[in-house]
Amino acid sequence: MRAIAVLKRLPRIAAIVAFLIAGVVVLNGMLGPVIVLPFAIAPLCAGIGILRRRVWSAYGFATLFFAQLLLVPVIFLSTGTAVEHASRIVEIVFWLMLGVLFLFAGHSLAASGAPRGRPLPWIAIAALTTVPFFFFQTFRIPGESMEGTLLPGDSILAQTFPRPVPERGKLALFVSPSDPDLVLIKRVIAVPGDRIHIAGKTVILNGTALDEKYVLHDVDQHYGENFPTDSADPGCAEGYEMLLRQTVNGEVVVPSGQYFVLGDRREDSLDSRCWGFVRLDKFIGRPLVIYDSVDQTSEPASGQYQEWEGRRRWARMFKIL
Repeated sequence: MRAIAVLKRLPRIAAIVAFLIAGVVVLNGMLGPVIVLPFAIAPLCAGIGILRRRVWSAYGFATLFFAQLLLVPVIFLSTGTAVEHASRIVEIVFWLMLGVLFLFAGHSLAASGAPRGRPLPWIAIAALTTVPFFFFQTFRIPGESMEGTLLPGDSILAQTFPRPVPERGKLALFVSPSDPDLVLIKRVIAVPGDRIHIAGKTVILNGTALDEKYVLHDVDQHYGENFPTDSADPGCAEGYEMLLRQTVNGEVVVPSGQYFVLGDRREDSLDSRCWGFVRLDKFIGRPLVIYDSVDQTSEPASGQYQEWEGRRRWARMFKIL
């Protein structure tokens, strides 16, 4: 009898949980990345539908959570630290618990003879919120090495499947050659077979000076002003030896299956000049668009959400890369 009473209360509990989820999403969108705001629509519709006793409002929201479980292989194949993977496991368990809650809420409504409602909109929403993540991932720019093109606090959407082939002159995401837990974004300057050197901050590729309008130079710094050099910079010995083996007549010749990358803020970037070439299998994606941007240069905030307040760079949002 007690179990039956609990089952009868499940729809109301599920509706409250749905409204709470919608509220959290709205709060996160107002104080955090604004792009998440549309994701409040699904829990809001689910809560209203459950209160109106529509079976598929509960089943449909459960479908959304169970659909997220399809992303588990993608999540664990992505790079990340042990702490990040542990956090992802907690998220997966949370999705599963919420899915079970709304599944049983739907079962309770169905057992009481409530109208079923329409399943197709919920199936479509589940597909739209799951399928794209097999092909695209989001990344946040933490440093200044790409200033001129990307700023600290920019959040970008990148194509990660099918894995794109790096193109000369294009931005690319790759796993750092020096840290397997770190994803970097740089510009591909030279591809296999290319000859490259830098003279007075000007990149000479295959005998032609590049017109790099995207580059930001720090006039007071001289790092990378000429390349290759006669000695390795501090911390760059391994990369220097790699490049030295590929240097012919003062030019670095990019070997097969390798790429030469540089940061757009040329004097403030650790890149191929330091750690050498990037293997093709290290590349994981192609940046497509800046979907959000937060100014990180003002006073640090005291709270988790306050760091977003009043600091969004609206002009950079939805900028194509």
